[in-house]
Amino acid sequence: MSGGLYSMDQRDFDQTLDLKKIKPYGDTMNDGKVQLSFTLPVPCNDEAIEAAKQLLKKLGFENPQVVYYKELTTGFTFFNCYGTCKHTVDFTSIHVPKVESTKMDMKETDTFIKENIGRKIVVIGASTGTDAHTVGIDAIMNMKGYAGHYGIERYDMFEALNMGAQVSNEDFIAKAIELKADAMLVSQTVTQKDVHIKNLTELVEMLEAEGLRDKVLLICGGPRISHELAKELGYDAGFSMNSYADDVASYIAQELNRRLQTK
Repeated sequence: MSGGLYSMDQRDFDQTLDLKKIKPYGDTMNDGKVQLSFTLPVPCNDEAIEAAKQLLKKLGFENPQVVYYKELTTGFTFFNCYGTCKHTVDFTSIHVPKVESTKMDMKETDTFIKENIGRKIVVIGASTGTDAHTVGIDAIMNMKGYAGHYGIERYDMFEALNMGAQVSNEDFIAKAIELKADAMLVSQTVTQKDVHIKNLTELVEMLEAEGLRDKVLLICGGPRISHELAKELGYDAGFSMNSYADDVASYIAQELNRRLQTK
């Protein structure tokens, strides 16, 4: 088996595995075992346990078991449950859009920029709108980085400015114009009532109104962000969980170089 998401030979898998009929794995291949936690707005009693089991059956689980339950507060009960999933998915038919770039470490990225672009890349980042969370943008931008991955501020060939949190789109664009930014990084953590969609869409619309959208590399990231969603909203790329400065910096350098080559 070659190509696609899996390039491993079928012999590397349990021989009972059919990639066209993938089920959850618990103790043995194809057992379909799933652990699921949720809260029901009901009193903590025997009826609540039965309600949880019936819900699991309606979700498609066989032999549902409530292995732990606890009253959170009056009228609300938390459940930890096990069940067997009877449904399958065709893994071979799945295609998820991804950021097209080769991941490089900090030294490799700096060297690539020196050799191909010949100047420092100007990048600004912020958590926009009412979003007060800076963990995401700090992980990508700050010099110390996150989990052993140095942030863009540490790169020799980047001029980076982290504007922090609760930055209005107006101020974000104004700073991009002032610094002649090559790339704008937006972090969105708060997603209640799809406020992240509103913030992200507004920024694109404002850049288009100013005639700036095609002059800057626009990137967004966050736990609810995917590359596919980012593209739908008008961004060049989107980075989700388990993304680090290496991923973002590599993409920026390679994409800017690609655009220079096509001018």
